[in-house]
Amino acid sequence: MKLVTAIIKPFKLDEVREALSDIGVRGITVTEVKGFGRQKGHAELYRGAEYVVDFLPKTKIEIAIEADMLDRVVDAVIKAAHTDRIGDGKIFVCNLENVIRIRTGETGVDAI
Repeated sequence: MKLVTAIIKPFKLDEVREALSDIGVRGITVTEVKGFGRQKGHAELYRGAEYVVDFLPKTKIEIAIEADMLDRVVDAVIKAAHTDRIGDGKIFVCNLENVIRIRTGETGVDAI
Protein backbone atom coordinates (compact mmCIF):
# COMPACT_ATOMS: atom_id res chain seq x y z
CA MET A 1 0.00 0.00 0.00
CA LYS A 2 1.08 3.57 -0.65
CA LEU A 3 0.18 6.98 0.73
CA VAL A 4 0.30 9.68 -1.93
CA THR A 5 0.36 13.26 -0.65
CA ALA A 6 -0.03 16.04 -3.19
CA ILE A 7 0.31 19.76 -2.55
CA ILE A 8 -1.52 21.65 -5.29
CA LYS A 9 -2.98 25.05 -6.11
CA PRO A 10 -6.43 25.38 -4.52
CA PHE A 11 -8.29 26.12 -7.76
CA LYS A 12 -7.10 22.79 -9.20
CA LEU A 13 -8.82 20.68 -6.52
CA ASP A 14 -11.98 19.88 -8.51
CA GLU A 15 -10.00 18.82 -11.57
CA VAL A 16 -7.74 16.57 -9.50
CA ARG A 17 -10.70 15.04 -7.66
CA GLU A 18 -12.45 14.25 -10.95
CA ALA A 19 -9.28 12.76 -12.46
CA LEU A 20 -8.80 10.52 -9.42
CA SER A 21 -12.44 9.46 -9.45
CA ASP A 22 -12.15 8.56 -13.15
CA ILE A 23 -9.34 6.07 -12.43
CA GLY A 24 -11.16 4.42 -9.53
CA VAL A 25 -9.85 6.16 -6.42
CA ARG A 26 -12.56 5.69 -3.79
CA GLY A 27 -11.57 8.29 -1.22
CA ILE A 28 -9.28 11.22 -0.55
CA THR A 29 -8.57 13.54 2.35
CA VAL A 30 -8.27 17.26 1.62
CA THR A 31 -6.73 19.92 3.87
CA GLU A 32 -6.29 23.64 3.30
CA VAL A 33 -2.66 24.46 4.07
CA LYS A 34 -0.17 27.30 3.65
CA GLY A 35 3.44 27.09 2.62
CA PHE A 36 6.15 28.12 0.21
CA GLY A 37 8.82 26.53 -1.90
CA ARG A 38 11.20 28.12 -4.36
CA GLN A 39 8.75 30.95 -5.03
CA LYS A 40 9.17 32.12 -1.41
CA GLY A 41 5.95 34.11 -1.33
CA HIS A 42 5.38 37.41 -3.05
CA ALA A 43 4.79 41.11 -2.37
CA GLU A 44 1.33 42.66 -2.61
CA LEU A 45 -0.04 46.17 -2.36
CA TYR A 46 -2.92 46.90 0.02
CA ARG A 47 -4.21 50.45 0.38
CA GLY A 48 -0.94 51.81 -0.92
CA ALA A 49 1.28 49.83 1.42
CA GLU A 50 3.41 46.93 0.25
CA TYR A 51 3.54 43.80 2.36
CA VAL A 52 5.07 40.36 1.85
CA VAL A 53 2.95 37.24 1.76
CA ASP A 54 5.33 34.59 3.09
CA PHE A 55 2.97 31.61 3.09
CA LEU A 56 0.83 30.95 0.06
CA PRO A 57 -2.49 29.08 0.23
CA LYS A 58 -2.26 25.50 -1.02
CA THR A 59 -4.41 22.38 -0.90
CA LYS A 60 -3.05 19.11 0.46
CA ILE A 61 -4.57 15.87 -0.83
CA GLU A 62 -3.84 12.52 0.81
CA ILE A 63 -4.70 9.29 -1.00
CA ALA A 64 -4.24 5.77 0.42
CA ILE A 65 -4.04 3.28 -2.44
CA GLU A 66 -2.97 -0.21 -3.42
CA ALA A 67 0.60 -0.22 -4.72
CA ASP A 68 -0.44 -1.25 -8.23
CA MET A 69 -2.41 2.00 -8.64
CA LEU A 70 0.55 4.25 -7.89
CA ASP A 71 1.57 5.18 -11.44
CA ARG A 72 -2.02 5.90 -12.50
CA VAL A 73 -2.66 8.08 -9.44
CA VAL A 74 0.56 10.07 -9.85
CA ASP A 75 -0.08 10.60 -13.57
CA ALA A 76 -3.68 11.70 -12.93
CA VAL A 77 -2.59 14.26 -10.32
CA ILE A 78 0.20 15.61 -12.52
CA LYS A 79 -2.07 16.03 -15.54
CA ALA A 80 -4.94 17.60 -13.58
CA ALA A 81 -2.85 19.93 -11.38
CA HIS A 82 -0.38 21.13 -14.03
CA THR A 83 -0.54 24.83 -14.97
CA ASP A 84 3.06 25.22 -16.23
CA ARG A 85 3.60 28.01 -13.72
CA ILE A 86 5.73 28.25 -10.62
CA GLY A 87 3.98 26.88 -7.54
CA ASP A 88 2.17 23.96 -9.22
CA GLY A 89 3.09 21.84 -6.21
CA LYS A 90 4.69 18.55 -5.25
CA ILE A 91 3.75 14.89 -4.90
CA PHE A 92 5.17 12.76 -2.10
CA VAL A 93 4.89 8.95 -2.08
CA CYS A 94 5.34 6.94 1.12
CA ASN A 95 4.99 3.29 1.99
CA LEU A 96 1.88 2.66 4.06
CA GLU A 97 2.47 -0.01 6.64
CA ASN A 98 -1.13 -0.66 7.64
CA VAL A 99 -4.65 0.74 7.44
CA ILE A 100 -7.42 -0.07 9.93
CA ARG A 101 -11.09 0.72 9.38
CA ILE A 102 -12.36 1.78 12.79
CA ARG A 103 -16.00 0.75 12.24
CA THR A 104 -15.38 -2.85 11.10
CA GLY A 105 -11.83 -3.60 12.22
CA GLU A 106 -10.81 -4.47 8.64
CA THR A 107 -7.10 -4.05 7.97
CA GLY A 108 -4.77 -3.62 5.03
CA VAL A 109 -6.13 -3.22 1.50
CA ASP A 110 -9.64 -4.21 2.67
CA ALA A 111 -9.72 -1.10 4.88
CA ILE A 112 -8.92 1.26 2.01
